[in-house]
Amino acid sequence: MTDNFTDLFSAPLTINWTLSFRCNFVCSHCYSRDEVCEELSTADHCRIVDVLAEKKVPFVNFGGGEPLIRSDLYEIARYATKKGLNVSMNSNGWLLDAEAAKSLMESGFRSVGISIDSAEAALHDDFRDQPGSFERAVAALDHLQAAGVKTTMSSVISRINYRHFRELLELARTHGVKQVYLHNFKCSGRGFRNRQELDLSPEEWKAFYLEALKVKNETEDIAISFDDPVIASLPGYEENPLVKGSSCGKLSLHLRPNGDLTPCGFIPLVVGNILTDDFDTLWYDSPILQKMRHKEAKGKCNGCGAFEQCLGGCTARAFATTGDFCEPDPHCWK
Repeated sequence: MTDNFTDLFSAPLTINWTLSFRCNFVCSHCYSRDEVCEELSTADHCRIVDVLAEKKVPFVNFGGGEPLIRSDLYEIARYATKKGLNVSMNSNGWLLDAEAAKSLMESGFRSVGISIDSAEAALHDDFRDQPGSFERAVAALDHLQAAGVKTTMSSVISRINYRHFRELLELARTHGVKQVYLHNFKCSGRGFRNRQELDLSPEEWKAFYLEALKVKNETEDIAISFDDPVIASLPGYEENPLVKGSSCGKLSLHLRPNGDLTPCGFIPLVVGNILTDDFDTLWYDSPILQKMRHKEAKGKCNGCGAFEQCLGGCTARAFATTGDFCEPDPHCWK
C-alpha cells in the first residue's frame, strides 16, 4: 500500500473514458448531462489506445454520456482489445438489445455494467427521466447474460433507494448478476443542483454504510462493492485498498471526448491532453494530481484520528461543494 505516493504507479490502472457526453436520458444526479465537448474521430481514439497500450494501462472503462450512442464503440473496443487492454463499459441499457449484446461480446468487452437505481420501475423511470427505462435496463441484463458477457449492476445511492438496497440485490440475483456496485452520491453537475432533494445527511450515510457493510459480510452469492473512501473511518472496516482516500488521480484518470485528461469525471479540472502532451509529464508532474496525492487535513479533518485512513473522504465531493480538495468530505459524519 502507498498512502503518500512516494511509490507512484508508472501509469493509472484504469482509464475511465467518456467517448461522448451525449445521452438519451436526463438523470437527476448526472455529472455530465449539461457538458458540451468536441468529439474525436475514430482514428484519434485509436491513437489514444496506442498511448494507453504503450504506457501499459491495463483497464479501460467506457462511460459517458451513453457509450452506445457512438456507432464506432465496437471498433474502438476491438482495437483496444487487440492492443491488450481489458475493456469494460457502463450503460443505461436503453440501446442494449440482443444484437448489441452480441456485438459487445465480439468486440472483446470483459464486462458491462447496467445502471438501475430502484427495483421499483416507476421510481427508476422518474429518477432517469425516461419512461420505460427500467424495463429496457432489465432486458439489457438478460441480453448480456444470453450473449455470455459478464454483467454487473450499478446503483447510485440516494434518497430514493438507500432504505431499499436489498431489493436491488434481489433484482440482480433474479437476473444472474454476480456483482453490484453501490455508488456514493457525488454532488457534481445536476447532482449538485439536486443534492438537497436527493443526497443523504452525514448521519444517514453512516447508518446506510453500517447496514450495507453488514449485508455485504453476510452475502456470498453476490459481490457488493463500494467506491467511497469515507467508509474507512467506520470501526471494523477491514478492506485493504491499494491507496488510501480517493483513488482518482492515483489509480485512475478520466478521458473527456476531446482527449483532455481530468483526475476523474467528477472533477472538471484539465490536467492536459493525451494526444498533444507528454503522458509521463502529466502523470508524474501535474500540479493538480500532486495536490490530490498529498492532501492536507483542513477543518474538522485536522486532528481527526480517522484522517490517516480516509484522507478526508471523497476528493470530488469536497471539491464540488467547497472548491478545495483538502476540505472535509461533506458526507463525513465524524
